[in-house]
Amino acid sequence: MNIDTGAWFAVLAAARAHDRPDGPALEPAAETGRLRIPALHSRAIPVTLPAPDGATGYAGVALLRLNDTEENAGNAFLDTLTVHPAHRGRGVGRALWETVCGRLAAEGRTSVSTLVEQGGAGERFAVARGAECALPMVAYVQDVRTAPATGVPLPAGYRFAAWSGVVPDTHAAAHARAHDAMEDAPAGDLDEQHDPWDAERIRAAARVVLDRGGVLLTVAVLAEADGAVAGYTELVLPTPDSVQAVQYDTVVVPAHRGRGLGRAVKLRMLEYLRAQWPDVREIETTVADENTPMRTVNAALGYRAERPLGFYQVRL
Repeated sequence: MNIDTGAWFAVLAAARAHDRPDGPALEPAAETGRLRIPALHSRAIPVTLPAPDGATGYAGVALLRLNDTEENAGNAFLDTLTVHPAHRGRGVGRALWETVCGRLAAEGRTSVSTLVEQGGAGERFAVARGAECALPMVAYVQDVRTAPATGVPLPAGYRFAAWSGVVPDTHAAAHARAHDAMEDAPAGDLDEQHDPWDAERIRAAARVVLDRGGVLLTVAVLAEADGAVAGYTELVLPTPDSVQAVQYDTVVVPAHRGRGLGRAVKLRMLEYLRAQWPDVREIETTVADENTPMRTVNAALGYRAERPLGFYQVRL
């Protein structure tokens, strides 16, 4: 499909300004990158509906992500289904959804999930189409300028490592093993299954961020005895000019939990971020309601709850 990226972004930007006027503005380069470069192990299917009456642009857009691993061949993720505020209430969202459902059926998918804000029009639209909340979450924001200025010392036997972009070869295998610790992360009732990580998948995931024009920062805690990655945290800047970073994974491997490594690695990331990207003002993260340890760490670091979210799922 030939997509007018400017018209695509115009829909998303208008919706953001209408629905979250106090939130950060979307960045054209970041949204274009997400449209052009699919997430790891998936195919991206864009859907557009032209504006009516000969007007230019789109009335609405949707982006469907079809997972293509063996573990998740039956499910999909709806990255966005957005209607321009000027065209709402006219069946545009319903038409987009029907097109998405047709593609899901053609691909033999049995479920599709999406992330929506609770209490708003997106949730009402999802529930009306049979979606149920499979994993309640909250979006939190940390003000980098008022966050703790210094970190805490690591326990004996550990040291920090930090890098930007693709993981160095010396840490790749250990970093992959630490990623697999995410298998015990809260998943609620979502059908999506854990995909095993290896060194090449770690590198490929980083390249998705970089190919989209973003910046990936990683801080890890290494066990000095064997070089294992005991824990890590990742931040993504959607573009080099972004003033809001997005928190990706923060993980402590089960064998190393209970020693304060989660708080320590996030504080070290703050120091790294301030030194390398001093213009970043905020970090946004989402945490599942049932992930009590991470919510506790974030509360201690000054994260504030901003809005309730949920992964909603439709079984087809």
